[in-house]
Amino acid sequence: MEYDWSVILLNQNFEEQILNWFNHFHAHPEISFKEFETTQTIATILDELGITYRRFSDVTGLIAEFGEGDEVIAVRADIDALWQEVDGVPKANHSCGHDANISMVLGALLYLRNQSTTKKYRFIFQPAEEKGNGSLAMIERGALEGVTHLFGVHLRPVEELAHGQVAPSIYHGAGIFLEGKINGVDAHGARPHQGKNAIDVIVALHQFVKSIYISPFESHSAKLTKIVAGGENLNIIPGVAEFGIDVRAQKNDVLLKIRDRIDAGIEGLEKLYNVNIEWKWTDFTPGAEVSEEAESIAEQAIREVLGPESTAPPVITSGSDDFHFYTIKNPQLKATMIGVGADLTPGLHHPNMTFNKSALDLGSRILAKTLMKA
Repeated sequence: MEYDWSVILLNQNFEEQILNWFNHFHAHPEISFKEFETTQTIATILDELGITYRRFSDVTGLIAEFGEGDEVIAVRADIDALWQEVDGVPKANHSCGHDANISMVLGALLYLRNQSTTKKYRFIFQPAEEKGNGSLAMIERGALEGVTHLFGVHLRPVEELAHGQVAPSIYHGAGIFLEGKINGVDAHGARPHQGKNAIDVIVALHQFVKSIYISPFESHSAKLTKIVAGGENLNIIPGVAEFGIDVRAQKNDVLLKIRDRIDAGIEGLEKLYNVNIEWKWTDFTPGAEVSEEAESIAEQAIREVLGPESTAPPVITSGSDDFHFYTIKNPQLKATMIGVGADLTPGLHHPNMTFNKSALDLGSRILAKTLMKA
């Protein structure tokens, strides 16, 4: 279904407008760095609202601004969807709630645009959060120039926040992945001494990864998540195997410590088994670096909009988000991501994820109040 944006904008019921926008984005999901229609739709909405923006010739997403002043207060919405199987069909799917994030940020813009202000507001509609590096593309294109405060927003699973509860910050963990290949020598099953068995190396690698000890006071995990070896003939000992490792930690320095130990361990296995192992680390996503000042501003806004009984404590999650590259790349930036409860089930990234849509207007109003108070 297509929407006539000009008609919608004549309706002063912001909750209805925000829901209509959500319905459109939900029905038109696009995967990372291919959010072409999504970017165009956001641009069309901004045109109708009279908001200036910048688009880019080499990447999706856009950056919008309004207001005057040297101080720039920014908010970020991630705009990409996941690629996953839904009812037996592989397709793009907004199961992480980025369609909601876009709609809440646009809703905040609606609430703010007619307010008198001495500040400049910037709205970063960022591609490719699911790739873990879309924020870097926006940083390279000037998203943080002049920005003193940055806020994000994300729906949270019901296990973390019930509908009507809002947290002033989300403490995401850090994550990184390793892709590797063992290059040994195939051998006949009756003559194992003539080969270099890649499965032996895989087993040793698994045991090594499980023996990496970090302080139990630090939340972390490292585990093999991919093993591909052998073929149809069971009498061939495979010399080649592919593997993958997923590493998580609540703190960035702990993640990097585990990464370095795995590097050293793989180098040791090469020597021990006399094989060549190729590996590379990919998709590093940093853990949260939350500003106490930004967190306090968001908490005050939540209390003013909802009251203290609906103001939840910070959410701590092992999931990751590339939002935190903004603070890693600009340590002076005061940033936090607001968590919005919406009775979200069965969970983020579940193909049939659903939530209470009334949270969209709620999140929009809290975002607007937060930006005004920053």
